[in-house]
Amino acid sequence: MDDDTLIALANLAADGVHGEDEMPFLQPWTRTPAERFQQQYLQHHWGVRSRFSADAWDLDLAVRHHGELVGTQGVATRSFLATRTGETGSWLGRRFQGRGIGTVMRQTLCAFLFDHLGFEQITSSAFADNPASNQVSQKVGYRLNGVQRVPRNDTWVSSNEYLLTPDTLVRGPALTVTGAEPVRKLIGLE
Repeated sequence: MDDDTLIALANLAADGVHGEDEMPFLQPWTRTPAERFQQQYLQHHWGVRSRFSADAWDLDLAVRHHGELVGTQGVATRSFLATRTGETGSWLGRRFQGRGIGTVMRQTLCAFLFDHLGFEQITSSAFADNPASNQVSQKVGYRLNGVQRVPRNDTWVSSNEYLLTPDTLVRGPALTVTGAEPVRKLIGLE
């Protein structure tokens, strides 16, 4: 994501990602006060860029639907060359939710990770009281892999932990990929 895209994503997120009485994220970044929101959003992503290395990296991708910016889909991994795994995360602007976009963007990223970057498994998690996120994981083919208690708003809540392998992935539309070789080199696969 270039800086212009990051600014547009910050504006999209500021317009709303979830209801006021909800918190679907372990890190409550959407609660950042409006006067600091854009700056902190940009600083976070600049930091992710600056820390990118073959041993520990996050790949956050901007998602467009019919040309319109709708959110992000990404994966974070540590010790990838040894583990061949990472955890997916995403968000959609509120006005784009409930249309199946989240499922397709997750299917697309997972197919790319398995087919082009050598992932052997992918994890994800969702608070038990977040049915939309849980449904996306299940539709994509993730299998429940345990439940953890995690802190949220000064209390403990259940988080469903999911695992996806190439044989359980429910594939979406056909994927055309260009430019994967430089990424493979950057993460130590070449």
